[in-house]
Amino acid sequence: MSTDEKRIREFAYQIWESEGRPTGQESRHWEMARKLAEAEALAPKKPPVAKPAAKPKVATKPAAAPKTAAKPATTAAKPAAEKKPRTPRKPSAS
Repeated sequence: MSTDEKRIREFAYQIWESEGRPTGQESRHWEMARKLAEAEALAPKKPPVAKPAAKPKVATKPAAAPKTAAKPATTAAKPAAEKKPRTPRKPSAS
């Protein structure tokens, strides 16, 4: 059995299972599988995607912040907002 026939057989089996394993549909499944295998064979092959090499981690000094004149604070700090009191729970009906 050639690899083409094996691939067609695999496709036909997948089609048969995906349709709920009906009886009497062998020739239709085989024809669909043959067309899928032909299309797969004619499709251009994608080259395998190479993983980028891991870059070595290099310890670097953080850049020094530029020296600028300190700006005066123009907005006053807001006081913390007071929380609302919780509503007491209703007594249980038991």
